[in-house]
Amino acid sequence: MLTSEELRKKYLEFFKSKEHTIIPSASVIPENDPTVLFTTAGMHPLVPYLLGEKHPGGKRLANVQKCIRTQDIDEVGDNRHDTFFEMMGNWSLGDYFKEDAIKWSWEFLTSPEYLNLDKEKLAVSFFEGEKETNIPRDEKAAGIWKSLGLPEERIVALPRKNNWWGPAGQTGPCGPDTEMFYWAGPTKLPPKGSNPRDNEDDWLEIWNDVFMEYNKIKGMDFVDNTHGKEISVPTDEYIYVQLAQKNVDTGMGLERTLMVLNGYADVFQIDTLWPLIETIQELSGHEYVEGGNVTRAMRIIADHLRTATMIMGDDRGIGPSNTDQGYLVRRLIRRAVRYGRQLGIKDNFAGEVAKKVIKIFTKVYPELKKNQDFVLTEIEGEESKFRNTIEQGLKEFEKLVAGFRMAFEKTGQVIKEISGRHAFKLYDTYGFPLEMTQELALENSLSVDVAGFENAFKQHQETSRAGAEQKFAGGLADHGEMSTKYHTATHLLHAALHKVLGSHATQKGSNITSERMRFDFSHPQKMTAEELAKVQDLVNDAIDNDYKVVCEEMSFKDAKAKGAIGLFENKYQDKVKVYTVGDPKKPAVAEAESPTFSREVCGGPHVEHTGLLGRFKIIKEEAVGAGVRRIKAILE
Repeated sequence: MLTSEELRKKYLEFFKSKEHTIIPSASVIPENDPTVLFTTAGMHPLVPYLLGEKHPGGKRLANVQKCIRTQDIDEVGDNRHDTFFEMMGNWSLGDYFKEDAIKWSWEFLTSPEYLNLDKEKLAVSFFEGEKETNIPRDEKAAGIWKSLGLPEERIVALPRKNNWWGPAGQTGPCGPDTEMFYWAGPTKLPPKGSNPRDNEDDWLEIWNDVFMEYNKIKGMDFVDNTHGKEISVPTDEYIYVQLAQKNVDTGMGLERTLMVLNGYADVFQIDTLWPLIETIQELSGHEYVEGGNVTRAMRIIADHLRTATMIMGDDRGIGPSNTDQGYLVRRLIRRAVRYGRQLGIKDNFAGEVAKKVIKIFTKVYPELKKNQDFVLTEIEGEESKFRNTIEQGLKEFEKLVAGFRMAFEKTGQVIKEISGRHAFKLYDTYGFPLEMTQELALENSLSVDVAGFENAFKQHQETSRAGAEQKFAGGLADHGEMSTKYHTATHLLHAALHKVLGSHATQKGSNITSERMRFDFSHPQKMTAEELAKVQDLVNDAIDNDYKVVCEEMSFKDAKAKGAIGLFENKYQDKVKVYTVGDPKKPAVAEAESPTFSREVCGGPHVEHTGLLGRFKIIKEEAVGAGVRRIKAILE
């Protein structure tokens, strides 16, 4: 049996022999990409180098990257899907291209000193081309595979959804790929003519070589100077332009590869997942081999708690919350707890599974041990909080379904949908995310009125907002001059924190009086004296430049497109107010239209220009909870 440790070692040794520099895994929380929540592939942290920046490791790199993809979360529970995975990857930054990449993939897969896979069980796919984007069929890749002796019947062309990768966000480097598959069907060898296009279920994808030949950009950002003069493309549609530096990005999923190499029919049997299943068996008293709902529940618990632990245990780790990455962590933990209840686990158990995850991965990712206290505190706190409400919520749901049955028995009326009002009550009163209500509904052959839920949510937000306005007049303790100044100062502080700490430093709350301000924001560690000084100086520079504070009304979509920061959970509101403060390089006092120092969604009120604020002084910086810091400040 090949272990995960042995596979990582073989992979990195192979590419080291091909003159690749071995680099460490990056964080699962992207540092400079607000378009995605998590690192979804090994290439994600390398985007600047794929676009031409020089990497200190040179032009050939390899590593094993921690990755999280949640788009298939509803598929978890089968024998092959997982939300956290390790991606073994190698990159060429403008060095080798298709020929070397494909030949090395074949060598690693089939040579006796490495994986020694049976050549008769391998098949590949390549990009079939696309008329609408004018991107041609990848005949080069197909020809290389043929030259290696792979039969033509197992070299198949597939469309974009199968054989195109990227970009990691909305824009960036991307290109056609060639994917490698291993036979996982019921027969020892694939029948003649079988391939991943015509028989998808029996072929398991194990490796993907991406050829980054293109950059996906907004048309307005493209300037064509190939004919001696600059010509902008008059469209804000996305277009594909050839990259000056052509790159290779490959990815081999460690979990699926181990599944293939060890002859397992189930990814949860590998050594980074099976110990979790064993722990869940002990906690629940059920056996994994029971199949059906029991096996599915165990897989979901193992996957979700593993992923939540890897997110929280990262050096940029984030605990459960109602926004962004924290919302996903909360959803994973709560979903796992619900399936634990389905298995009859009555006491808190998530921490025990998390401890096992940390033990499995600490040697490879030592940050997990370092952040263990944070992980266990957060996961146990979230489970306790959820258990306090879930029992009542599930009883409410069961009462609802029982009412549907009674209605049918009495009147013959068949009720097939849970109303938006009931779904919102489960959300608002019992902490059920809409997704959980939908899952429970599906298990009972019911649907959910999502539009009705959204309308109830909107009405609730409007009511809450009206009440808040009566109490605080836009979030302020009063309408006085000093409170208005402090409120404007929070915008400058928020922007300064983004500039100094990064885009993760988002507002978590504030409290303002006529004498001082408190501002809570997400950040994993105590700010240094240097960071605090930089933030304070940036705010005072903004005050000294005496910018205009300009208010505009626009849609949420437009606000996001313009880079406005703020809380965007209320996606049901049509219009918002956006307050813009000018850039230090171009004071807005002289010009209303300028680059920006700050642009934020807010209800107001604000001063008309920043010179009215006085001097900004930070009094204290402290922790208020896991991953949340607080700044107390005054205006002098």
